[in-house]
Order: sequence, then C-alpha cells, then structure tokens
Amino acid sequence: MDDTVSTLIILGGTGDLASRLLLPGLGRLLTEQPDRRIRLIGSGRQDRDDEQWTDTVRGSFDTVGATGPAVDHALADARYLSADVSAPEDLEQLLGAATGIPALYFALPPAVTAKAVDALQEVELPEGTVLAMEKPFGTNRQNAAELNAMLAELVPQEQVFRVDHFLGTSTVLNVLGLRFTNRLFEPLWNRDHISRVDVVYDEELGLEGRAGYYDGTGAMVDMLQSHLLQAMALVTMEPPATVEATELQAAKSQAVRSVRLWAGDPARASRRARYTAGTVGGQDLPDYVDEEGVDPELGTETLAEVTVEADTWRWAGVPFTLRSGKAIGDPRQEIVVTFRQTPRVPDGLRGAEDPTVLRIGLGSPTIALGLNINGPGDPLTIDRAELATDFGEGRLNPYGEVLQSILDRDPTLSVRSDAVEHAWALIDQIRDAWQAGRVPLEEYPAGSPGPDWSAAHEEQR
Repeated sequence: MDDTVSTLIILGGTGDLASRLLLPGLGRLLTEQPDRRIRLIGSGRQDRDDEQWTDTVRGSFDTVGATGPAVDHALADARYLSADVSAPEDLEQLLGAATGIPALYFALPPAVTAKAVDALQEVELPEGTVLAMEKPFGTNRQNAAELNAMLAELVPQEQVFRVDHFLGTSTVLNVLGLRFTNRLFEPLWNRDHISRVDVVYDEELGLEGRAGYYDGTGAMVDMLQSHLLQAMALVTMEPPATVEATELQAAKSQAVRSVRLWAGDPARASRRARYTAGTVGGQDLPDYVDEEGVDPELGTETLAEVTVEADTWRWAGVPFTLRSGKAIGDPRQEIVVTFRQTPRVPDGLRGAEDPTVLRIGLGSPTIALGLNINGPGDPLTIDRAELATDFGEGRLNPYGEVLQSILDRDPTLSVRSDAVEHAWALIDQIRDAWQAGRVPLEEYPAGSPGPDWSAAHEEQR
C-alpha cells in the first residue's frame, strides 16, 4: 500500500491560518508536484457548502499562482463539512469522507486542539492516520505533557507531526550544510572560539488584527518557545550520522534539552516590553493597549528577549540571546555568531577592533561573514569587509515544505515530544518570574529599535 497521505483534513479550515498560510503552501506544493493527487477537506463551525469552500481554496491558490493538474484535481475534489471538533461523531464523519491515508491538520488554538484530541479517543482512526499539530503545542509544560500522553494513545510517535514552519527544510539544511560540510567552521564551532550567539527575529508588523490570538500569547510563546529555541538547536546540536528523520530529531531534541537559563535566574536572563504609538514602515500604529481586541490587564509583551546557554561540553559559558519583537524599525531576522577576538594584534596595525561575525539569514536566504582586512589607503589600517552570498529561495515556501513532509509522512521537520516539554519548562520559569513582577514590562515607540538593553548584554560577555 502507498504510504503517502491521500486526504488532508484541515480542522479550522475557515480560519486565517488556513487561508493565509496553509492553503497557499499547498498550492505551491501541488504546482511543483503535478502528479500528486490529494483530497482536500475543510472543516469549521461555520455552515458552508463545497462550492464556497472550493472558492476559498481557489482564492488562496491564486495568491501564489498555483496551476497544473494537481491543483485542478484538488479543486475538483474539494469538500467542506461543518463540524464541532470536540464531538466524536463529527470527527468520525470527517474521517469517513477521507480516501486512503488521512492527515488531520489542527489549525486551531491550543485549547481547542486539546478538546479535539480528547474527542479522538472515542474514534477508530484509519490505519496510518497522521496528526499534525500547529504551534504553540500546549500552553505550559504540564498541559503539553498531558497532550503528548493523549496522542501516544492514538497513534505511534512517528505519526504525530508537531510542525514548525519556521524551520522549513531549506533553512534546516542550509544551517547543517554550512556547519558540517565546511572544515573552516566546524573545528571552531565551540566555546573556545565563539563568544556569543544571537538569534533574532524582529519585524515591522504590528498586531495586524490578530488580537484574538496574540494578546493571550505574546512574543515569548509566539516566537521564542518554539521557533527560536529550535533555531538555536540547529546551532548547538552535535553532528548526526545522517539527516534521516530519526537521527536529526534526536540530535535536535538533545540540543533543546541542554538549554538552561543564563545564571539560572529568569529575572536576570529575560526582558520584556510592548510598543507604544509610533510610525513603522510608513504606517502609523497606536499604543498596543489601544489596538482593537487588546486587554491591557493581561500585560502582553510584544518584544521578548531571553539569554540562555547550552549546558554541554561544547558550549558551556557561551550566552545565546533569543529575541523577537513587533513594530521594530529597521528589523532583522538572523542568527549572528560572534567569534572571540584574536589573542593579540601586532603593534602598528590600527583599527582591528571588531571580531569576526557570521550572519545566517532567517528572513532571507543569505549568509555573510564579516572580516578584518588591510583595505585601500594606509596598508597598516584595518578595514571591515564582508563576504556575502544569497543562496536563493527554496522551491516551496515554508508551509509548502511542512505540508510535503506531512503528506509524505516524513517527520524530519517534526519536533519530538521531549523537546516540546523541555522548551515549555524553560518558558514556564520565565513567565512565573514575570507574573511575580520580577521583570518590568518596559515600553518602546513603534518604529524604534526597542529598549536599550546593552548594559545587560555587556554583563553577559
């Protein structure tokens, strides 16, 4: 029997995630793979018919110029079923409409996902059923552990996909390729040669009408708990023997499990802030607390920064700062590896003050290496130069890559259960300190670089 998924069922198919990200990703995938055949079933509480669902799918496909026989087949065979995902009988109806091996994609908030997984305990799942979880996976460590236990009763571990679109295959393999295929880097990839690492994902976007999700989540859970910790794991993981899913997952999970708060103190290791009125990217933004749907009493942060270390022989003592903020002027999305200074600069060479810095793009496919060189003019004056390359976009967008892995039942991009639980344990420590008032909620104008935390960074050097 063909072990690829034949039916994709999107729970929450009428939501923003499905129309803005999932369906365009599927459209790109089907365009690139014209021989693939997939039945697409959408589900939500809203009453819609197959024709309305097909129009929604077609509109999302059009945003990425999706065409070809696989796209035509998906549109011709698209179905919509109204369902309460907490009702076992409704889930049975959805699975009954599937052909071949189905994949259930939970494009739902964490609390609703938990209710759906609980309801599935009373449903007989078709053999090979794939369960795909959208982040955040759970709401804290205990909740994530309970959800993992329920999933383990439903299907084997390899059929649970805790997806992180942030680490689409191209991004994963770019970091691994840079580290493990260049002798220039891997011998220096340790505490003896690297002084600090920053994983940054700042963006110009503000709330963008997403208060219903974001105001109860914040930057810490939205970005650091999943995306940035996983990106850090790619930097700190030990070389796997192969990039097969099992070995790559194990290496990443071990890397995440080694992460500890800097100095063991959540108050010293973390900072938080939220934006006030300002202009960013030519757009005027109000105070975050004045955005529609925001509850000021929640004290939600729009910028979070945490310093951690990997408690391993290779990395002990090297600070890793993870940061993500909204409404940031001149934003950047990158992994920045700062190497240690040379032990000594010969007398007479002037200007050799900057360390070697490697930048790996997260928002764009770029790699740049900043070096000190003897530039033009006075040969004893050291100038700064950068060797940079753009390695091009992948064939698929991040959600296209995630969906390909799900449909092919390839768990390479999936996050293992133990890594999820350790990540939550780390974040829970920080949130407890925040709720106790040990870390002030600072403010920054929209369009600014954010608060000046340079003194804290100097303390960690």
